[in-house]
Amino acid sequence: MFTALFVLSGLCIYNTHAQDRYIDKNGTVIFEASEKFFEEVKAKNESVTAIFDETTNDIASLALIKGFRFKNSLMQEHFNENYVDSDTYPKATFKGKLINTNPDGLSEKITDVTVEGILELNGKQKEMTANLKGQKVGNTISLTGSFIVSPEDFNITIPKIVRNKIAKQVTVRVDFKLVKK
Repeated sequence: MFTALFVLSGLCIYNTHAQDRYIDKNGTVIFEASEKFFEEVKAKNESVTAIFDETTNDIASLALIKGFRFKNSLMQEHFNENYVDSDTYPKATFKGKLINTNPDGLSEKITDVTVEGILELNGKQKEMTANLKGQKVGNTISLTGSFIVSPEDFNITIPKIVRNKIAKQVTVRVDFKLVKK
């Protein structure tokens, strides 16, 4: 259910040049696994770190699992203890590339960009592709969009008693405002 998390990963972009690197230490990742007529299953993390290298198109992000906030504190506790073992697996990471950007890079015009890479959550890795919107204004690059993940891809088991109350497909939304460093 909470697999979503999360988009983007590992802060390990190698061979970057400082003048081409953009960083966001307050990125937002929201995941939602709500089903109609049941309590909202939604969490937000506003402390996600993302790094983008404009020269190589490498991108990586890191979200601390305990940084996801739910409206219901009991739901948050169950998420951390029963669904994703956040003490054992404290972070979700993504490491990949923007694959279809303009050869001259992003511009002030909002464009569609595709991100491909590896999402790691709950100790499991999954290759994924996401279609995002990208824009570069001055020294800031914005990347926003959403993608779908499944709990079973990350060995997250939904107990039978709540299985119908939690979506089988989790929507993950990302919003990064990366500033040139």
